[in-house]
Amino acid sequence: MKAIKKYLVISLLFLMLFPACNNDLDELVYSDVTEQSYTYTDAYKAIGIVYANMRSLFSHTNYHMAQEATADGIVMPANASGWDDGGIYRRMHLHTWNSENPQMSNMWNSFYQGVLNSNRVIEQLENGTVPPAPGISKESLVSEMKVARAFFYWLILDNFGDAPLITLPTIELPEKVSRSELYKFVVSEITEALTNLSEDKNQLMYGRFNKWAAKALLANVYLNAQVYIGEPKWEDCITQCNDIIKAGKYSLDADFKSIFKTQNEGSPEIIFAVPFDENVATGLNIHMYSWHGSLKDKVNMQATPWGSGSAMGITQFIDTYDPADIRLTASWLHGPQFSADGTALKGTYDLAGKPLVFTKELPDGLYTGEAEGYRMNKFEVKLGAKGDLSNDFPFFRYAQVLLMNAESLVRLGRNDEAALLVTEVRRRAFKNDPEKVAVTGADLIQNSTYKYGYVENYKIVDKGDASSVQFGRMYDELGWEFAWEGFRRRDMIRFGTYTSKSWLSHKPAEDYRTTFPIPQQTINSNPNLIQTNGY
Repeated sequence: MKAIKKYLVISLLFLMLFPACNNDLDELVYSDVTEQSYTYTDAYKAIGIVYANMRSLFSHTNYHMAQEATADGIVMPANASGWDDGGIYRRMHLHTWNSENPQMSNMWNSFYQGVLNSNRVIEQLENGTVPPAPGISKESLVSEMKVARAFFYWLILDNFGDAPLITLPTIELPEKVSRSELYKFVVSEITEALTNLSEDKNQLMYGRFNKWAAKALLANVYLNAQVYIGEPKWEDCITQCNDIIKAGKYSLDADFKSIFKTQNEGSPEIIFAVPFDENVATGLNIHMYSWHGSLKDKVNMQATPWGSGSAMGITQFIDTYDPADIRLTASWLHGPQFSADGTALKGTYDLAGKPLVFTKELPDGLYTGEAEGYRMNKFEVKLGAKGDLSNDFPFFRYAQVLLMNAESLVRLGRNDEAALLVTEVRRRAFKNDPEKVAVTGADLIQNSTYKYGYVENYKIVDKGDASSVQFGRMYDELGWEFAWEGFRRRDMIRFGTYTSKSWLSHKPAEDYRTTFPIPQQTINSNPNLIQTNGY
């Protein structure tokens, strides 16, 4: 009965945190749950459920697009094929979301499922229910799972601010702790785990937190510390980045596209990836909600993208690219489209029977024609692709380490040092135009090239806040390198543009919009939870 009671408590905690996801719980026969039937006896299978949980983050109504569609690089407007869905995407662009938007509950559920799975596996490893694998210590696996839990708590504090901190099973309704307390917990957990983590970069550690992936996570936390706790941690971020650089285990991939190809697990640049497989590890389907349905014939897909697609580039962002930057075409699908045999593809809605030519101009962020807007081209969609891709998602990569380091240096006034790192990343992007590779320290502190302003009928009609973006060129470099990778919301908040600037149909919002509201169903189910200020 002890085991039954313990896992009843875990089930109740799931209901307290995310009551909408209780369909499977209704089918459990609790009297049959035992320690043996609930747990794995193989350590790798036990920790695997924690990493598998990360795959849920990459849908168009979860974490990944919440970072992109609320920012100034990507928008998800309605069109003749649909894509209104009760305004859930429109509200993200306009910053008028509320606690009942599905993106809120999906993020919250995914994050806390990761936390609770981590808690369970940590407990099972510590009490010996799950024995360590041959050749690896219990301490190492526990430390790895604590870093994985810290990863989920980082996403929680980044997206929700104040939130519950749960590390053990409890029958108490959880209360929120402050964002600063979550921050301290995350930093402490990662720091204490580092000495026990593997330093290996090999197939066994791929998609797992080794020492270097943990340091990349810690660097990200430090990079945003001023947002989280009001105290900059630039030197700490530099220290973590330099440790990764000095280790010499990772390097820039010579080919930008190779980082995102279907078989990308061999890229020397990937520090931490979320692995996907089109059959047994699904969840990466960016092409399905960005591509036009006619693009099925572009690569003889086995699935048809949804309608005319929705997720697309915002014209003002696309216009910031240098035309010679290979990342423009490597990240964005544009121009005339053709089938695999070379036949011109046609529209099926407002362009029925006419050539399908993707253009960058958008009338606004609310409704577009079926071929308006550049589409996703960053992740390879292979010949014969299904509705889910097998590309692994590079959550942390070496270019990010170099640019986190560079940004921290710029903010400390060490501009020339930063310029060397930015130039190193740009060398790949301008390999056909070497004269455009180098940047100077003075360049990095110039204003952004982004032409902010409110758009109506394809034109900026109100520039809104036209003040300079501090370190604007550094800000632009991040945008060009990491489009489609889920960085932009966080970068905009850090550079002060997320709630102050206008872009497309978005106008400035209140500062409380830098975090999201707790899902309403969660608030309703737990009287100890107080909604985030402003919501």
